[in-house]
Amino acid sequence: MSVRLRATLRQAGAARYRQPGGAWDVPTLDGLARLSAGTSRPGTTMLADSSTRLGGDAVEAEVSGLAGGLRAAGVRRGDTVAWQLPNRAEAVLLFRACWRVGAVAVPLHHQVGPAEVAAMLDVVEPGLVLAGPGSCLEERPGTILVGADDGIWDALLRGTPVRDPFARSADVAVALFTSGSTGEPKAVLHTHRGLAYKARTMAAAHGLTPDDAVLMPAPLAHISGLLSGVLLPLATGMRTVLMERWDAERANLLVPDHGITFMIGPPVYFAAMAGASNFSTPSMAGLRLISCGSMTVAPEFVDATRAAFGAVVKRTYGSTEAPTVTTSAWDDPPERARDTDGHVVSQAELRVVDPATGRVVGPGVAGELELRGPELFAGYADRDQTRAALHGTWYRTGDLATVDGEGWLTIVGRTRDVIIRGGENIIPAEVERMLESHPSVIQAVVVGYRDERLGERVGAWVVADGPFGLEDCRAWCSSRGLARFKTPERVEQSDRLPTLSLGKPDRAALRRRIEGGTGPSS
Repeated sequence: MSVRLRATLRQAGAARYRQPGGAWDVPTLDGLARLSAGTSRPGTTMLADSSTRLGGDAVEAEVSGLAGGLRAAGVRRGDTVAWQLPNRAEAVLLFRACWRVGAVAVPLHHQVGPAEVAAMLDVVEPGLVLAGPGSCLEERPGTILVGADDGIWDALLRGTPVRDPFARSADVAVALFTSGSTGEPKAVLHTHRGLAYKARTMAAAHGLTPDDAVLMPAPLAHISGLLSGVLLPLATGMRTVLMERWDAERANLLVPDHGITFMIGPPVYFAAMAGASNFSTPSMAGLRLISCGSMTVAPEFVDATRAAFGAVVKRTYGSTEAPTVTTSAWDDPPERARDTDGHVVSQAELRVVDPATGRVVGPGVAGELELRGPELFAGYADRDQTRAALHGTWYRTGDLATVDGEGWLTIVGRTRDVIIRGGENIIPAEVERMLESHPSVIQAVVVGYRDERLGERVGAWVVADGPFGLEDCRAWCSSRGLARFKTPERVEQSDRLPTLSLGKPDRAALRRRIEGGTGPSS
C-alpha cells in the first residue's frame, strides 16, 4: 500500500534508554492517552475549535470509529496517512486514530502549495490522503475530503470501533516536514517512544496537570503545535483549544472564555496580543505560563510580557528533529529563564563544537550545538540526509550556541546565517533581538547582502506599528550600544514579511529583494 518508513538513526545509549524504568520504558502514544483518560471531568470540553466541542468520551468514540474507518480503508501498521488541514479537531482525531492502528501520521502545513505538497507526498508515498476545504489536494484523484457531504468522510468516522492498539513503541509515529533553503523536503521521523518520552518530560518541566488548558494557534504540522497541542494533552489530560488562523484580538477573547492557562509560541504572538485594542491584564489572570522558542526572544521581551500578562514567561530551545531540549523549570532562578534558553530537562546531552574543526569548545565559547538523547528524531526518511546531519553519534543542529559551566544554553544564531562584513562575523539573531526590543518593532529579520568592498553589509526588514526607517534604526542601535559594524545599513518596513512554507522567514527572498535595490541605503 505504501512505503514503510523506518527509523534510520542509531542513538548512543539506546540500550540504556530501553532498560526497565529507562527513558524508553513508556507506552505507545495511544497507551499514553489511555493513562490520562480517567483524569477528564464529565461534561468538560476536552477538545475545541471554532465549531466543535468534544468531551473526553466523545473524543474516544470519534478516535475509535475513525481508527475503524482507516482499517476498513486498508490502512495497516506501518502505512502512511497524509492530510492537509488547518488547526481543526479532525486533525487531532486523525493523529490519534493513526496511532491506534499503528499508521504513520503525516500532517502537511495547510498553506503549502501544490508543488511542495507533491514533493512531500513523493517522499512518504501515503496509502491514504485527506484534505480540508481550500487545500491544494482537493482536486487530487483519490483524496478524501474532510467534512464533505459525499459520505466518504462520514463513513471513515463511523467505522467499526477499534479499541485495542496495533502500534508498538518502536514504530514510527509521525513524519514531519521541515522548511529549509534548499527546496528539498526533509521528512523527520519520530517514534512512539521518543514522543511519549518527550511529552512526559515536558509535562513535568512545565508543571502541567489536568486542570490546565492550552490555546494552540501554531499549525499542528509543526513540532511545536504537535507537542503542545496534541502530545502534552495526551500526557496530562489537559484541555486543548485550537485556532485555525492567528488573530490576536480573538486570542484575547479565547483565553478567559476557555480558562486558558498555557501558551507557547514566538514573541510576535504575545506582542500582538498585548498591543491589541481588547487586551487587559486582568482578563489574562488565568494564563499562568508562556513559553517562547525563538532566537529573537530578548530579555526585554520576557520582562515586558511578564508585566503585561502577569504570567511566568520563559525561553525554550528545540527543533523538529529534537523537540524542546532545554527550558527552565518552575523552581529555577527567574533571571535564568529571562537571559538563557534554559537547561536540559531530560536525558539529552549537549556539546558545542568549533564548526571549522569539529572539536569541542569550552564553556561560554560560541560554536555549533550538537546533541543526542532519547527524544531525538529517528532519522530522516532519506538516509543520505540522515548521514549528512550526523557527527558520529551526535546530531548537528546548525545552531550557534554557548553552554556555560552550569549547563545553561543560549542560542545565538544559525551557522549558515552568519554575516561576514569586512572580516567581522555578525550573528543576525543578536541584531534582530536588538531591533525587536524597540517599542514599535513587532518583528525583525536581518540578512546580509553582497558588497564589493566589504563582502557583505547588514540589511534589516521590520514589521512595526509606527514609522521605523534607517535613521530610527541607527539611533536605536546606538542608544543600546550595538557596534556600528553590526548596525543595519539598509532598512525596509513592511506590513508582512515573506515566509517559507512552514512559517519561517524567507531570508533568501529578503536578501534578493535588498540586493535588487529595495529599501533605503546608508
